[in-house]
Amino acid sequence: MQGYILNITKVKEEDLIVSILTDHYHYTTYRFYGARHSNINIGYKIDFELEVNLKSQIPRLKDVINLGFSWMVDLQKMLLWQNFIKEFYKHLKDVEKVDNFYFNLLDELVKRLKTQNFKRAIIETYVLLLKFEGRLHNEFICLLCEQKILDKTSLIRGFIPTHTYCSHSKEFETYKIKTLFDDQISLILSDDEVEYLYNLVMEGI
Repeated sequence: MQGYILNITKVKEEDLIVSILTDHYHYTTYRFYGARHSNINIGYKIDFELEVNLKSQIPRLKDVINLGFSWMVDLQKMLLWQNFIKEFYKHLKDVEKVDNFYFNLLDELVKRLKTQNFKRAIIETYVLLLKFEGRLHNEFICLLCEQKILDKTSLIRGFIPTHTYCSHSKEFETYKIKTLFDDQISLILSDDEVEYLYNLVMEGI
């Protein structure tokens, strides 16, 4: 089967606890240390097998093949990717059975990162995630005062809209945020605006 490595935790000696997201499950697996093992890391997409042992609570990870991405040699992009995956893991760490949306979301993001600006792709992907989970606040009612937001909008963690004077956060033209929410298009945003929104995503998805 195939999956994305969301988290790696070292245990005794060089053994590892490896968290893997597949199309329907979020597995917690055990990998014994061995010189012949292929190299693995957070964010890698792998093909693998699981060995179930009745004496162990978690399956053993074996026969791992790194499937790789064309942009993995770009160290800066890979670091940003891994930071996003770490937040993705925090979001799913307590879930075992998952909708295939999450696996497909990462698959599509990997393809987009071949050509698209990383931070813009992450922002657009995050909006898709919020929409799927029913957490996208596209009615533009201020979280803090519960009044309608008009020409100017601020966003706080979770891309929740507020009035700028309520949250004292960065101001956006409301039409830009509506375009982002409705069409998942970030081209209308400036680099400075993208940087702010990307940092919001990195606060937790």
